[in-house]
Amino acid sequence: MESQRHGLRLTRHDPIDLTCDALLMPIRVAFLGPEGTYGQQAAQALAELEGLANFELVPCIGLRSVVEHVATKRSEMAVVPVENSVEGGVTASLDALWSHPQLCILRAVVLPIRHALLSSGGLKDISEVLSHPQALAQCSGWLADHLPDALQLPTSSTAEAARMVIDSRFRAAIASRPTGQGRGLKELAFPINDVAGNRTRFLLLRQGTPLQRGDVASFAFSLHANAPGSLLEALTCVARLGFNMSRIESRPSKRELGEYVFFVDVELRDGGVGASEQLIEALQPFCEHLVHFGSYLSSDLELD
Repeated sequence: MESQRHGLRLTRHDPIDLTCDALLMPIRVAFLGPEGTYGQQAAQALAELEGLANFELVPCIGLRSVVEHVATKRSEMAVVPVENSVEGGVTASLDALWSHPQLCILRAVVLPIRHALLSSGGLKDISEVLSHPQALAQCSGWLADHLPDALQLPTSSTAEAARMVIDSRFRAAIASRPTGQGRGLKELAFPINDVAGNRTRFLLLRQGTPLQRGDVASFAFSLHANAPGSLLEALTCVARLGFNMSRIESRPSKRELGEYVFFVDVELRDGGVGASEQLIEALQPFCEHLVHFGSYLSSDLELD
């Protein structure tokens, strides 16, 4: 639902009732499948942190499908990666969020990413390496040093890559250790990340009114005009209010060349009470379209 305030189209969210069948049916949480992905680990952790006593994890093929599941109410919630410490923003997730402003963020977790090279053969046999494009990029240095002649083939997920190499001695997958153990694959090398501190932030999404319960607020906005200083003016108003902007990401609006949508995370003071409304009021005059995804808690996870 959109309301007009100060000439701005400000997206509001209609609440969704998750309680009507909660006692009988599990809450469905969509994630990037198949089973064994980092997305599944994040979804399990987020559901538990959110206190969901009865939930079902629903694997989907492709990030767009994950978001569509919750946007079309085939699932009550969804978990998507939004940012990696090595490769930056996950563009498919950002584009999907902008396309579905009725979604809000309930919670975030930061998951350590430690990749293994998995195969049915030996390292000297490998001529093809399969994985999600982000995983291939995160291990590009290791691959250049140890498998410089191997063909790199992108897949929809790390777990899908592991499934595809099970019967081949000449193929290897980049995926997590548990993924290999669950499929009977040999671990040829671990860890193979180029950066030891590789981490990915995942978001728990649902339809409904954005909550005001955490110390991080997420917004997306487009500007009235592509004019000199327009972005600077919008960001300056955030600084003048004394808020720290912890992240900014731009994506093409897909309407015309040179027009962008900006995704911003802001650290809130004092638990964020009233701060989101203050930021919205300050940003409104500069924005053509402004979406507030809510303020929420973010947790760091440590894996065994």
